[in-house]
Amino acid sequence: MNAYYLTKAGIECILVDRRTIGLGSTCASTSLLQYELDISLNQLIEKVGKNTAIRIYKLCENSIRKIKELTKDIHYTEYEERGSLFFSTHLSEESFMMKEYEARKKAGLDVSILSEQEMKNKYGLVAAYGILSETGATINAYSLTHKILQHCQHGGLKVFDRTKITGIDYYSGYMELKTDEGYFIKTRNIVNATGFEVISFLKKDIVDFYCTYAISSENMQEEEAIWKDRILMWSTDDPYIYMRLTEDNRIIVGGRDERFSNRITRETYLQKKSKLLQQDFMKLFPGIKFKNEFTWSGTFGKTKDSLPYIGEYPPGSNTYYALGFGGNGITFSVIGAEIIKDLILGQKNEDVKLFSFER
Repeated sequence: MNAYYLTKAGIECILVDRRTIGLGSTCASTSLLQYELDISLNQLIEKVGKNTAIRIYKLCENSIRKIKELTKDIHYTEYEERGSLFFSTHLSEESFMMKEYEARKKAGLDVSILSEQEMKNKYGLVAAYGILSETGATINAYSLTHKILQHCQHGGLKVFDRTKITGIDYYSGYMELKTDEGYFIKTRNIVNATGFEVISFLKKDIVDFYCTYAISSENMQEEEAIWKDRILMWSTDDPYIYMRLTEDNRIIVGGRDERFSNRITRETYLQKKSKLLQQDFMKLFPGIKFKNEFTWSGTFGKTKDSLPYIGEYPPGSNTYYALGFGGNGITFSVIGAEIIKDLILGQKNEDVKLFSFER
């Protein structure tokens, strides 16, 4: 996303990735595009204040629309607009859900409240309360990544994957990055978008690591859409889950996050989490058979306020970070790319302070 915004602005770029492009957390993404954060709007208001919280939610909502514009620009066809249902299975959460609905409504977000009976009639979902948002979408994160880079290469972007940066030297007016094969990249600015691996060289305690788990059913092409309007769904429960349908009528269910310790521990939990997610789904949709075909996990970072870290660090270093931590990384990546583009071009961006390292 950074490469797209910078290349479009006429800035010469080189993109370097230690892995094969898209084979980190990107290919593990369940690719739900929602403006909601890991924290509700009301909870965010309590943390950062009303105006700031509403601005952040609106930025995320606008990001979904901007991704739609981007997909048109690069002729990407796997973008699909869908509504998003935030639901609770607990009668005790009536006050929380009503308060959240009112906060979103006052913020100008297009939402409606759904009763237990309405959710059952429309979607076959067994839940107590629901907030339906009109703004949401799905993509294929892996194919979109490659489509963006292929498009940007026509605009001059150079891409090198399976290339590790082993050192950076700082000089007056420029920096020099050394690769593991002895090549050098000379640049005025560095944008670091390495996700959770950034912690190995950023000496700042900003994030905790978690594993999320996901399962996918067999496809059911002989059936019509399993629930009305193919909306996205996610719950307030602890542990929470999220759900979506694919184009070929697979059901994807994810969640039941755990603190990340190492790759071996993450994979040890895989089969156990797979069964639990399947059971979760069947409680919510007792009338739908779920035949599991694929199971996987991914690692992600979560900050104390559920917000990303975006901007220059340390100040005056010409080194920028786009760290879209949390469950909203794709929409955060759009916000980050716009902010960093403005900073590099010397243009004012009022939103930089919302996500800065000094907040």
